Amino acid sequence: MARLEIGTTAPAFTLPNQHETSVSLTDFTGQRLVLYFYPADDTPGCTAQACQFNDGLERFRDLGVRVLGVSQDSAQKHVAFQKKYGLTFDLLTDADRAVMTKFGAYGEKMLYGKRVMGVIRSTFVIGPTGVLEHAWYGVRANGHAERVLAALEG
Repeated sequence: MARLEIGTTAPAFTLPNQHETSVSLTDFTGQRLVLYFYPADDTPGCTAQACQFNDGLERFRDLGVRVLGVSQDSAQKHVAFQKKYGLTFDLLTDADRAVMTKFGAYGEKMLYGKRVMGVIRSTFVIGPTGVLEHAWYGVRANGHAERVLAALEG
């Protein structure tokens, strides 16, 4: 798996959100963005992670940072996930995993002691000029949003 290096330009992307509206990296030029990749809507770890990002949204906004989540799930699944947990940030669909792959967030990983291909829970902070400021790979879902906030505030 190719990991992205801090200080390099983030890969360009355009993906549909939960309303099937295209969202591109260029939409965030001039602002900071947290882009996080997760395996699936409405699973225990992914739900904890999404809810914790949602709980921290005011703090992210105060820092001028937008948050986007990305999984393979459909727009319909994203809408149901948002409604069920009151999530208020955009969730993007990467159905063919092309963007995940560009970011190094899809590939071989260990799952319950076995090597499998899958989504590698990963988070990136992309600066106002599109340069990577932070990158976390293989993160633990619980408490991760707080770690991202601490890095942004520090």
